[in-house]
Amino acid sequence: MRAGQEELAVALRTGPFGRALRAAISARGLGLQRIQARLAERGVPVGVATLSCWQSGARRPERDASLRAVEALEDILGLPRAALMVLLGPPRPRGPRPDPPPDADRYSEPFTPVSVLDRIVSELETPALGRLRTVSVFAGLYIGPDRSVTRRRTVRVVRAVAEVDRHVDLVQGDAGCDTDLMRVVPLANCRLGRARRDRATGMVATELLFDRVLRVGETHILEYEHHNASGVPCHEFCYGIPLRGTYASLEVRFTSGVVPVRCYRFSRERVDGPDLDYSEIPMAGRDTAHLLATGAVPGLVGLRWDWE
Repeated sequence: MRAGQEELAVALRTGPFGRALRAAISARGLGLQRIQARLAERGVPVGVATLSCWQSGARRPERDASLRAVEALEDILGLPRAALMVLLGPPRPRGPRPDPPPDADRYSEPFTPVSVLDRIVSELETPALGRLRTVSVFAGLYIGPDRSVTRRRTVRVVRAVAEVDRHVDLVQGDAGCDTDLMRVVPLANCRLGRARRDRATGMVATELLFDRVLRVGETHILEYEHHNASGVPCHEFCYGIPLRGTYASLEVRFTSGVVPVRCYRFSRERVDGPDLDYSEIPMAGRDTAHLLATGAVPGLVGLRWDWE
């Protein structure tokens, strides 16, 4: 693959819109005046100055006429349908950011430290905040022979409480992890967007892009994995419940012959809070443990185990 095509592939996956448009124009080898002429032929006139602002990131298309131009640009530049549109997301709200609907997921709860989480999420400048409600989630953790996490598979069911075209996934690695060795792999109904990392806390925020904008009330099922090559021992697996009524199922699968001596389930209000519920549970088979949190209250639920 040529360098220009490689740059385009990355830009279309991670954005932002201006970078992707600039890479597409460069890879196609068309000047802005030629692009303007082709747009005019299709009945969507756009000025050269506007095209220049779009590709530089100084402005972004938001009006209906501008969005029609973006759809035409995808065809002119030989891009897949919606390749540029999905990077725009829903229109940005004007004025101060409104409070999210009461039934929307809150990203700052119940993780810690909140200041770090708020910072890396804000760096994404994502339009997804306060637009999704997690209905249910299945998360399966796989432990390797060195007692470290090899991967985590997630199937998440979400409902849109406002127009939205992406989910922001948050994960905090085990103590001593290397965030550069942690990555998200989309499996179904999503593709990889941008990511931000905080090495000190092991926290990673990653966008997972949908192929279309969800309208209010529509549901979506996305499946993805976290791969982790840090190689640090793992002793617990927890999941943040953002709202009352979210269904969560957690499962841990240990490598055969490398299993803990005891396993427990627990719940907390926050990552750094005390255990509110703590009880030993039996292993399901010889190498699997799981829990089901049905209609759980906000907070964290998790599994913990003793290796010795």
